[in-house]
Amino acid sequence: MSDTPPVTPTVTLDMLKAAFAMRAEAYARMYDVLSEEFGPERAVELIGRATRRMGEQMGERFKGLGPDDLAGLKDAFLGGIPCGEEMFAPEVRRCDDEMLEIKFHRCPLKDVWVANGRSDTDVRDLCRAAGAIDGGLFTTAGFTFLGETWRPGETGCCLLRVAPGGA
Repeated sequence: MSDTPPVTPTVTLDMLKAAFAMRAEAYARMYDVLSEEFGPERAVELIGRATRRMGEQMGERFKGLGPDDLAGLKDAFLGGIPCGEEMFAPEVRRCDDEMLEIKFHRCPLKDVWVANGRSDTDVRDLCRAAGAIDGGLFTTAGFTFLGETWRPGETGCCLLRVAPGGA
């Protein structure tokens, strides 16, 4: 008999939070090493290039929606985030033919960095590096990405802005 608890929604959410915490720590450690070696701006650039590539791979599944099905993109993107409401608290602020705008009021990566005592500057830089995933995802899918990552003094986290892509 196993001592593993049965998989319940609470256990699943706890496991997902632990996975995000590990991902946050991986980004933070890479940021520290690269900052020591090359400086913070170069660290953000290098980590951002890697996370953008992850986003490009993820964006392949949304290509059928580009360049202009913003409503379909909204449904597919938000529907594909595991425990999205609990983890990110997304608010769709706009979804029309010209713009999809989603505000994330939480972010499990940012929560870990803040809880671990990272400075506002580090959190800002880590958000920029990790947030490059969104640019890769939405541009690969055929859209124009105009999002913003968290900055000191702001509440919540990323503001995703996606417009139709070019012809």
